[in-house]
Amino acid sequence: MSANIKRLAVLYRLDPRPPSKMIRPVTPVFLLFLLCHFTSQSFVKASSQLSADSSRNNLEPLSHQQSKASPASANLKRGSASSDIDDGLTSSSSAVGTHSARFVTSNGTLITAQRGSTASLPCEVVSLGDGVVTWFRRKDFHLLTVGHAVYSSDERFHVQGPMRSTQTQDWALQIRFAQERDSGLYECQLSTHPPSSLFVELVVVEAHAEIDGGPEKYVKSGSTLKLTCHLRQSSVTPDFVFWYQDERMINYEGAAGVKVLSDAASSTLIIERAQSVHSGNYSCVPYNVNPSSVIVHILNGEKPAAMQHSSAALHWYSVSVIFIVECVFLKLNGVAGSLQEWL
Repeated sequence: MSANIKRLAVLYRLDPRPPSKMIRPVTPVFLLFLLCHFTSQSFVKASSQLSADSSRNNLEPLSHQQSKASPASANLKRGSASSDIDDGLTSSSSAVGTHSARFVTSNGTLITAQRGSTASLPCEVVSLGDGVVTWFRRKDFHLLTVGHAVYSSDERFHVQGPMRSTQTQDWALQIRFAQERDSGLYECQLSTHPPSSLFVELVVVEAHAEIDGGPEKYVKSGSTLKLTCHLRQSSVTPDFVFWYQDERMINYEGAAGVKVLSDAASSTLIIERAQSVHSGNYSCVPYNVNPSSVIVHILNGEKPAAMQHSSAALHWYSVSVIFIVECVFLKLNGVAGSLQEWL
């Protein structure tokens, strides 16, 4: 402050000595000038300090500046950010068009497929829009498909999805040549917010054939031979069922009195007026199903061999019993005679 006064004194030809020795007296106008000058100097210094503080604040990290903000301002910013996020999610859901998507297929659906067939796991969806359907195998969390794209190295997997947009779509996962190892839980997931899932369980079984009246069947000569082959645990109708007599297929021979009647669950071989030439080993061989066999005996009025064997065994058993009884009786008689002689 004193240095400034001295400079002003020189400027206005003042003597820094006490007032009594000043060359010119201090006038009120001069005092007013000094007051204005020092006030402006203080204002400039304060402004410079504020500018420096502001510069330092601008160089601080954003997190520090936010921490220095007032609580009300912070709450306002958080509310604004939350609103922006909500708006973004809402607009994203609207853009994807999956906010109303839902499953039609029941959760926990059980699908049974026979070994070697094509297993189809349903995933029917309503209002999918631009959403995406994803399939997972739950036992190893293996990604199988996303939309129509297959992400499994196993070429047996593919999706039988719709090729055009409809209100209801079935994104069925299909497994060709299904094996027992394919059994388990599968997950169908929608790209909704949050994602929603549907679980389908697959059980792969071994289908087999079974002929009524086996393993041996006896038919009188001249009567009708009828063999019915049932399909057990078969999930699909076989493409064909072959009948064999020994090693010869007889389905399409066109022999008189021989015909085959088949439906989805069974096949029946009918031979009218069976003769001895019709005896043999008959096999029912459906496609992709384990076969079944039965031995047919055509009888010309005689009893079946098994019954003859049973009668022969009974005869020899009776003879043996009678012989033993007679021996015992004779032995007892001999003992009795010896006792009488001794007495």
